[in-house]
This record gives sequence, C-alpha cells and structure tokens, in this order.
Amino acid sequence: MQQEFGVEAELMKGDAGVFDVKVDGDLIFSKHAEDRFPEESEIVERIRARG
Repeated sequence: MQQEFGVEAELMKGDAGVFDVKVDGDLIFSKHAEDRFPEESEIVERIRARG
C-alpha cells in the first residue's frame, strides 16, 4: 500500500472481533456489515474508487 498510495497501513486493536478499514476517517470496509474478512485486492479497489 505504501508504494501505490504513498501511505503506510496501521493496524489498530479493536474489541469484540471488530475489523474495520478506514481511510481518512471514512469507513470503506466493515467485517460486521459484510460478515467476512476482505481480500487485499478488494481494499485496494475501494481505496482507488475514492479517487
């Protein structure tokens, strides 16, 4: 992610199995809502879609 987007990913500990992916404070993936973990390519696509 750092090479493509110029940012470094950071893992932040959550509670009760929460797995959310946020970019600039915007939620782009929620394990709770999707009922699964994301594929890495899916996260990259969602970041690209933000523009």
